[in-house]
Amino acid sequence: MIYLKLIWAYLKIGLFGFGGGYAMLSLIERIIVGSGWISEQMFTDIVAISQMTPGPIGINSATYIGYVAPGVSNPIFANPIYGILGSLLCTLVVVVPSYILTLYTSHFISRHKESAIVKGVFMGLRPVVVGLIASAALLLMNGANFGTETMEVVWSIIICVAAFVLLFFVKLHPILVIVLAGIAGFVIYY
Repeated sequence: MIYLKLIWAYLKIGLFGFGGGYAMLSLIERIIVGSGWISEQMFTDIVAISQMTPGPIGINSATYIGYVAPGVSNPIFANPIYGILGSLLCTLVVVVPSYILTLYTSHFISRHKESAIVKGVFMGLRPVVVGLIASAALLLMNGANFGTETMEVVWSIIICVAAFVLLFFVKLHPILVIVLAGIAGFVIYY
């Protein structure tokens, strides 16, 4: 049944998704797109929507995928009630393991924060998280996000570089950059 498969998938994501939402993207993509519940194009759309809505990207994507996956897997489950049930299940299953692990580890770390072993573990985890985030960035640099025709790719790269410059160097507010990118996309592509 689709709900058991979703629970198992998001249990794995909740237990092994370290480093935050962006670091979890490659794991989410491998499990969810690999299972055929959504397409790569839909995944990139979900990532974009999850970034623009309040809340962590992992939880937002779990909620959305939980809503659409039952209907995609079997037309019988296309009713919104089944989607809401899938949303609730996926959201709870991705949050609860992380919550329990955080409670336990925060207690452990506060007791052993001066330990050389704990400090060493964190020194080893930091570069891994950066690598996972870089992997997510490369994962999203695909035809679904940048287009497949030459001019689409060129314009997408220009928008990407402009957004980076506006955020990193000019220090514009991220919401303003999102709005400007949406306006640019509307003007260029329509």
